[in-house]
Amino acid sequence: MKIHTVQAVRKIVLYLAVAAGVFVFAVTNSIVPSGQTLHELIEWVGIVLIVACILGRTWASLYIGGRKIEELVQTGPYSVMRNPLYFFSFLGAAGVGMQVGSVVLGLICAGLAWLVFYVVVLQEERVLAGRYGASYRDYIARVPRFFPNPALWHDEPTLTIRPPRVLMTFADALVFLLAVPLAELFEYLQDTGVIPVLLRLP
Repeated sequence: MKIHTVQAVRKIVLYLAVAAGVFVFAVTNSIVPSGQTLHELIEWVGIVLIVACILGRTWASLYIGGRKIEELVQTGPYSVMRNPLYFFSFLGAAGVGMQVGSVVLGLICAGLAWLVFYVVVLQEERVLAGRYGASYRDYIARVPRFFPNPALWHDEPTLTIRPPRVLMTFADALVFLLAVPLAELFEYLQDTGVIPVLLRLP
């Protein structure tokens, strides 16, 4: 399977996951009433995670934007974890779930994102192992798949940046911010009885 095919499958799976997530988002609320300090605090922590996702994904794209097929990137964020784009997406997914004031939904969203990307990464790893051989197997042996090991950090003195790729990643990551007004809209529709609350989570 070619890397382009893997990326296409990843996008389809993500779109389906997002569609299912929006439905769950619409009918779920927190056991902590809206307006209480704890509820608002959870939402703000979620916003911080979403911002970290946007900035982190953009940072990672500075190193790999447009180079994923051409070379095996092992510097910067890719020196401490093999999939920083996905790691920061986990943070964003958690932040999205927390916009209903629920820590549990945040953890569920992060877990589902991990599951989706884990399946995709297994395919990507097979493709990259076939392309880069021993150098990639050495990279796998040294560097964690998802969670960073800061002790491994190393960088390069100069970096060639491809602005269109970086801007595209930044724009894609901004989609996570849509969870903030969307959660407020769903909360309003729930409060007015337009849509039911089928699930309440802590």
